[in-house]
Amino acid sequence: RRPVEEKVVAPPEKEEIPVAEKKEAVEIAEVKEKLERIEKPAKEIPAKKGEKELPAGIPEVTAKKAEKGLKIAKEITVPEVKEPLEEVKEKPSKKRKKPVEVVIEEKPARKKTFVKQFIGKKKAKRRGKKREERPAGWREGKKAAVIEMKKTEVTTPKAIKRRIKVADAIRVGDLAKRMGVKASDIISKLISLGLMATINQAIDCDTATLIASDFGYQVEPVVDEYEESIKMADSSPRNLKPRAPVVTIMGHVDHGKTSLLDAIRETNVIDVEAGGITQAIGAYHVDIKGRDIVFLDTPGHEAFTAMRARGAQVTDVVVLVVAADDGVKEQTVEAINHSRVAGVPIIVAINKIDKPGANLERVKQELSDHDLVPEEWGGSTIFSEISAKKKVGIEDLLELILLQADIMELKADPDRPASGIVIEAKLDRGRGPVATVLIQDGTLKEGDAFVSRTEYGRVRAMVNDKGQRIKAAGPSMPVEVIGFSNVPQASTDFVCVEDEKKARSMGEYRLIKEREKELSASSKITLEQLYERIKEGVKELNVIIKGDVHGSVEALSEALVKLSTKDIKLKIIHSSTGAITEVDVMLASASDAIIIGFNVRPDARVSETAEQEGVDIELYDVIYDAIADVKAAMEGLLEPIYKEVVQGRVEVRQLFKAPKVGVIAGSYVTDGKVARSSNIKVVRDGVVVYDGKILSLKRFKDDASEVASGFECGIAVEGFNDIKVGDTLEAYIKEQVARKLE
Repeated sequence: RRPVEEKVVAPPEKEEIPVAEKKEAVEIAEVKEKLERIEKPAKEIPAKKGEKELPAGIPEVTAKKAEKGLKIAKEITVPEVKEPLEEVKEKPSKKRKKPVEVVIEEKPARKKTFVKQFIGKKKAKRRGKKREERPAGWREGKKAAVIEMKKTEVTTPKAIKRRIKVADAIRVGDLAKRMGVKASDIISKLISLGLMATINQAIDCDTATLIASDFGYQVEPVVDEYEESIKMADSSPRNLKPRAPVVTIMGHVDHGKTSLLDAIRETNVIDVEAGGITQAIGAYHVDIKGRDIVFLDTPGHEAFTAMRARGAQVTDVVVLVVAADDGVKEQTVEAINHSRVAGVPIIVAINKIDKPGANLERVKQELSDHDLVPEEWGGSTIFSEISAKKKVGIEDLLELILLQADIMELKADPDRPASGIVIEAKLDRGRGPVATVLIQDGTLKEGDAFVSRTEYGRVRAMVNDKGQRIKAAGPSMPVEVIGFSNVPQASTDFVCVEDEKKARSMGEYRLIKEREKELSASSKITLEQLYERIKEGVKELNVIIKGDVHGSVEALSEALVKLSTKDIKLKIIHSSTGAITEVDVMLASASDAIIIGFNVRPDARVSETAEQEGVDIELYDVIYDAIADVKAAMEGLLEPIYKEVVQGRVEVRQLFKAPKVGVIAGSYVTDGKVARSSNIKVVRDGVVVYDGKILSLKRFKDDASEVASGFECGIAVEGFNDIKVGDTLEAYIKEQVARKLE
């Protein structure tokens, strides 16, 4: 063979190490150096500048880690770097020169081809054996398996995923979306159950559960996590401190409740009340010989039932005022019942004992009939005889209240976040939504975030009952709070939370819950009910109520709703506090409603808009005037009834036949008169055989408009010829009579 010629290639120039590799080399060198320092005793290796010396004894865990690190470091080869490690700088990399290639020419060896052929034969032999081992029809089975795999299968979700969460109510459209079915299918199911519903109609949780089960879904009730988060733990007994008693003064109209409070406060608030009625709940903080008492004044008019019930729920003691000259009345009994339901002790104050007609024994007897037996009669009820006008017996009554409070041992924790109840709320033009809050526990401070039902906010300012601005309010203290997002509803809870963000989310969540409840309440309309409404033709009077405070709006709403009957319904489409606005006028125009303003007035622009839109605005200062006018308006909407008034009676004496007219009854007017426009009844043997109209009335051959008693006449009855001699014809008219509400 000819020797292979090798071309000698010149050695390549020295390669420059890139900057990145230099940096990596520096890091590896440092790691290796540190590991060597750990391996040797601390005394042998001196510490570098700015580096702490290692202790002589190294813990076992550190030693193990170091040993492991040394093993790794020994495997790393650090390239030699001539330049100092500290002065490594990035330099632009130069292009390397291509090395001279060494070309070796060789002829391909035949042995390689033979090896490849040999390996190929062995593989083919093995494949052949596999084919022989395969069963018959294996290829067709494989094709069938592939086809089966390519088929589309409808997969059903796992049982745990087929669950939906529903609160008190849910719209049909939302339920369909959550289940992934058509809304029309759900509506069909509802109709089969006898429920009329549209895609926007809401159904309650029970109905949703029933429908969902038909589609293979399980309904889970929503857990109220928000409400649980604001529940406060009970205070430790060591943190509890005595608090002032909350006293509610209750009783009938004009029995002297406000006069009593006026005597206690020694201020005159009675003159400003319209119609002698306390139109709103007032909360007052009174200092009695160094001890505090909080008084709540409630109105006695029958329309203010809800306000009296609210006063009983937040109070510790009820002072029941009964006039000595009037005795127990309807609202007196109602106040007794409210107090018993709330479980509040009652102190009876018999007022007006200075009047000539005062009868204390009769009052005590009437109260005993309602299980309020005086202590001197062997009962347990405390009685006090007073005269609010002459300020007689006031001191004794206050001592009895404080004595009752001492027996009850009233305590609260002033160091926890504040909680209480909204007594009254209104919209102030200068300050915005304002609410009177009675703090029941904790201390309320300026800047605290709070939530009250669907409203929320931060305390921007607090004013006490004397009109003074304060920074903090403790237990049993009534304060006016400024900083609500909207006007809150009276009798709702007031709770402080961590921050305004949580308060906002709580308020929005509760608003959603309220809407769900409203949807649930309005969703239960069956086909039968809908048919009955259409058949009966029930009329509705739409009303918008605007008032100065929420309590008055609530009381007026309840009183008006009670006016509804089976023939006419009163529907309150909107009620709120504040002045009458153009939005209210446009809503009234769209819904054909009247606007009732209570202690509020529209401005000139609103009045002009109302006149253009034809909207009726009625303004009132006294609640029973509003009730009387609305009642009259409802009676005006009722269909009038017609009463039959008999005008005269006629005796049939002879019959005549006339062409185109029929039978004419020759008659004699025995009583009253007969008019051409009268209706007529044919009476035979005391039974009405026909009721119709007079076709013709004549005196001899002349037409007559009226025939008086004692005269003869000829009468033809429209559509009836079977008149006989001896029949009595009764002439009558129908008079329209206005209907009254039942």
